[in-house]
Order: sequence, then structure tokens, then C-alpha cells
Amino acid sequence: MTKAYVFPGQGAQFPGMGKPLYESDAKAKELFEKANEILGFRITDIMFDGTAEDLKATRVTQPAIFIHSTVLALCHPAVAAKGQPDMVAGHSLGEFSALAAAGAMTFEDALRLVYVRATEMQKCCEKIPGTMAAIIGLPDEDVDTICQGCGGLVIPANYNCDGQIVISGEASSVAEACEKAKAAGAKRALPLAVSGAFHSPLMEPARVELGKAIEATEILKPVCPIYQNVTAKAETDPATIKKNLLAQLTSPVRWTQSVKNMLADGADYFLELGPGNVLQGLVKRISGGDVTIEGLSE
Repeated sequence: MTKAYVFPGQGAQFPGMGKPLYESDAKAKELFEKANEILGFRITDIMFDGTAEDLKATRVTQPAIFIHSTVLALCHPAVAAKGQPDMVAGHSLGEFSALAAAGAMTFEDALRLVYVRATEMQKCCEKIPGTMAAIIGLPDEDVDTICQGCGGLVIPANYNCDGQIVISGEASSVAEACEKAKAAGAKRALPLAVSGAFHSPLMEPARVELGKAIEATEILKPVCPIYQNVTAKAETDPATIKKNLLAQLTSPVRWTQSVKNMLADGADYFLELGPGNVLQGLVKRISGGDVTIEGLSE
């Protein structure tokens, strides 16, 4: 069995996330408390007892999902029983959990990076209006062409699976692209309830502080390849990982291509670690259901 561990991104959060693990595992509790100390506020109070609205702020959402996913990978007995992954990948924010799980970064260093990323992205959202939308039922190349033909800034941001792309950019251009997609035969073109234009050039101002933080962080060679969002290829070189981690901020998440490359490299068992089950559904569609897919969220 060739094991691929995958980690979800923003949007998978839910009230109560991580609480059972905190209460049942001493090592997990230690990491949760370490996270509170690093962040300077008790994010566990928000994760365990807050509302869905409390969890929506980017500066809370991103570290909360990272903490939950990574603590599961490092502490859950079911993961320990399965052993070390043969490859890892994370969707957007999930890439940081993947790197920590693969030993490329410590939990503490990865959380610090995630918090810088979340804080800077929230600043961008507040200063530079933008939005995102899901386009369902068109080939990738058609969506690419539609975005290129719009007047303002709009680009494909997430290649989630064949026939499902999220676009990102200026609100008027995203709306224009949605109308053109419907006219081209898209089954659906749905605006998303997000606070900004993630994975687009509108996140460019966040690169300065995140770049400094990444450069100052020690990244080691991971214990297995990580399929990074920017290239969709297996990476193990720390310098390349750093470069791609920063580029990811303003570049598309090539999830479809990443999973296809993992399958081509022999992955026949996928385990989603973290809140929700979105990645399980995407891997099933991409693989045609020919592999074993499981999830662990508590």
C-alpha cells in the first residue's frame, strides 16, 4: 500500500473541532496549549466552544485548521498505526500541515508561518476588495479562456477536480466571468462567501511579510515527497519548497494535477486529516474511485 496523506484548507472548520483529541490525548493537549502560547490568545476556546461565526475570521480560521489537522497527524493513534506517509499534499493552507506532518517544519514554526499568512491575508481582504466563485461543469481550458477574456483581474484560483474550478479576482470581473461561464454551458457559477480574492495577484501585498517569515524559517528535507500546489510535482528540496510556499499565495492551487501525479506515482490509499471531507470527495472524482479513501477529523 502506498499511502498519501492530504490536508484540507480554509472553509473546512466547524465548532468543536479538535476538542475530543484535546480531552483524550496528553501529547495533543500539550500541542494545543503550545499553540495558545504561540498565538498569544486561547484559540482553543474559539475552536472548542465558539460559534461558526467566531471561526470565520481568516486570522482564526487558518491557524485553527492548521492546528487541528497537524495535531491529528502527529498524535492520533490511528495515524500512528498506519505509519509514515509515502507522500503528502495539502490544499492551500493545508500545505503547511502537510509540511509539518512530513517533518519539513516543526509544529511551532509552521504555526507561526500560518499566523503571519492569515494576518497578512486578512489585511489584504480589508484593504483590497475581491471575491471568488465556483464554476461547475466546464473544462479547465474553457474557464482559463473566459478569465483571460474578461476586462479586469480574474484568474483560476483552485483547480479542484475535472469540471470544478474556483476563480478569484475583482468582484466585477468575477461576476463577468460567471455570466460568460453560464453562457458557455456551465452547470453552475456560484459566488462564494469569502472575504477576499485568495490565490490571486490581489494578495500580492501579503507577500512581503510572509516572504520574510518563510526566509527566516528552517525547512528541512521532508521524510517523503510533498506535492506542492504551485507545481503539482513531488518536491523534497528545502529551497524549492520555500520558493513554492511563497508563490502559492498569489498562484492557483493545482489540486487536480497534484492528485493525478500522486496517482501516477503509485498512491493507492488516501487519508484526509483535518476537519471536513471535501478532499475525500475531490480525490474520489479525480481517481474515479479506484483507490481507498478515508478521513480522520476527530
